Amino acid sequence: MKRLILTVIACLTFGTLAPLFAQDLTITNARIVVGNGSVIERGSIVVRAGKITSAAAGAPASASGTVIDAKGMSAMPGFIDAHRHINTGPNEKAQMQAFLEAGYTTILSGGGPAEGNIMLRDHIDKGEINGPRIIPSGTLRLANNTPEMARAEIRKMAEMGIKFTGEIALTPIPGPSEKELEVLRAVVDEAKKVGVMVQVHAVSSKAMVAAIDAGVPLLVHLPNKDWMSKEDAKKLAASGTKILGTVGFGTPVFGVFADDNAARFRDGRPWPDSIVDGVRLGEEAGYMPVNARTAWDAGAILGYCTDTTYAPLAGLEHELKTINPMFSMKDIIKMMGPNTASYIQMGDQLGTLEPGKIADIILLDGDPLEGYWNMLKTKLVVKGGRVVVDKR
Repeated sequence: MKRLILTVIACLTFGTLAPLFAQDLTITNARIVVGNGSVIERGSIVVRAGKITSAAAGAPASASGTVIDAKGMSAMPGFIDAHRHINTGPNEKAQMQAFLEAGYTTILSGGGPAEGNIMLRDHIDKGEINGPRIIPSGTLRLANNTPEMARAEIRKMAEMGIKFTGEIALTPIPGPSEKELEVLRAVVDEAKKVGVMVQVHAVSSKAMVAAIDAGVPLLVHLPNKDWMSKEDAKKLAASGTKILGTVGFGTPVFGVFADDNAARFRDGRPWPDSIVDGVRLGEEAGYMPVNARTAWDAGAILGYCTDTTYAPLAGLEHELKTINPMFSMKDIIKMMGPNTASYIQMGDQLGTLEPGKIADIILLDGDPLEGYWNMLKTKLVVKGGRVVVDKR
């Protein structure tokens, strides 16, 4: 018995069993940025069994578990990256820890292989490594596929427990072929039957409209090859198809891969020459932010993602810095919270700090409504009611 107790203590100490136990906790003296447009000054959040039971002004009527004094820091929902290419591998422990420390608590994988996604998720869920909540996805390509073959791939994903396809590419210029669209329509039809959400990579207006017409529910990127018209934006909004930003896709990166003041693309190679499927002049840096605003003003549900290949905190800064000229902080918080939670089909569980939601909470050393730079100052991260990062 003594040996068993020591083993359990050791496991808890090193985090092996920690994700299996959601803490009861109370956060006091916090500026609560709820995520629904409201802010509670000097409020408290009570968490029981991993769920928020109250988020209100003043001291809690009844505290629960460990009490954390925020000392005026800002509490907001944990960040969600709805499109980031991740997988299991030798560096997963450090990579997943870096996501947490940047404030991310949930990530929807950008693509397969599905087996690697599942393995990474399981490593985190079993407590073998510390990391955000991982939502796996599976790869599917339209090229060299038939409708029946694609349907079989979708059924296989469903059998594996995969709820999302990875990004399914549509030819942007001159636009998707009829063969591509025939396979895509079969994918959408089969996915509805087995409960898989279809995500499409449509980075021109022509491809975006074709995806909408095919009934695609999720688009992983705004068009970055041309301007989105107001008419197409209205069609996007009316269809109910949700879209992600990746607004910083075409903007140059400085000081991430090398500190030599040279403009680089998001993979570290020269900008703009190495922009994927680009026109080699860097117009993507203009198309994306403007198209984001056009879609937003039309009423489309625009969510947040980074899709970068570099460090999570640097990716967060790059995306926010690019979004910033086109959006208010209030709208950025909505985009990153409720809109992105809705995109990953977890709007009823994540995205705001309200009773009944999963307790994914970050404390920031600054007010995010004053500027995006304060969203780069995560000091404490709670995932599912458990403190997973504490840098206070």
